[in-house]
Amino acid sequence: MFWPMLAIALGFLGIAVLGVLGIRVFLEAERLGREVARTTEKINRAAEDLERAATDLARTGQAL
Repeated sequence: MFWPMLAIALGFLGIAVLGVLGIRVFLEAERLGREVARTTEKINRAAEDLERAATDLARTGQAL
């Protein structure tokens, strides 16, 4: 009777550990998604700034 109870307890413990690890992976994936979104915003802002600077430079070059 001891071995079946031990097997059930270890099985439950294994499922609990996998659940905790699954939650941690989910939270890290969400964090990574937020970081990617923030970085994408920064890249878009930098691209817009570069486009504005290039337009201003082209205007200055035409004025000369």
